[in-house]
Amino acid sequence: MSTQNRLTHIDEAGAARMVDVSEKDVTTRTARASGRVLVSPRVVELLRGEGVPKGDALATARIAGIMGAKRTPDLIPLCHPLAVSGVKVDLGVADDAVEITATVRTTDRTGVEMEALTAVSVAALTVIDMVKAVDKAAVITDVRVETKTGGKSGDYRRTGPDGTNEPDGTNEPDGANGPDGANEPDGADA
Repeated sequence: MSTQNRLTHIDEAGAARMVDVSEKDVTTRTARASGRVLVSPRVVELLRGEGVPKGDALATARIAGIMGAKRTPDLIPLCHPLAVSGVKVDLGVADDAVEITATVRTTDRTGVEMEALTAVSVAALTVIDMVKAVDKAAVITDVRVETKTGGKSGDYRRTGPDGTNEPDGTNEPDGANGPDGANEPDGADA
């Protein structure tokens, strides 16, 4: 197996493992993720006007997203429990979708990308629940990390059309990967 493509949550024997972050420095870290829920024109009309039958869909989804970020290690088995410092979930109604952005902050030993992704995903699922009486065909799409800051692997910003920020198709500047090819020198997540 190429060390460049090594999965940090898999040990040498191929078993799943939680990465040991005890030797990592506590630093301030942030992550921003986004996603969309494609909805019918009728749902857009209702969200911009009188509301959907279950009530305030966007406010409910916002609270659900915040709760989801806080519960990430309960949902994703190998995520570390983190002291989440702040979660901001924004929802907006576009002409064909509900657009969701979540920003999560911590001062800890590992990053909050999974918490941001979970916040967006749970908010999106809640939008589906709130609008399903009107639009059973609503679709969650484009859930992804947009930015991250902090950690030894440095900052990441989605800029390329394929989601990379480097011309060579990697997400790290040349030389930023550790000796084992992972983003962190010890193979741990950012």
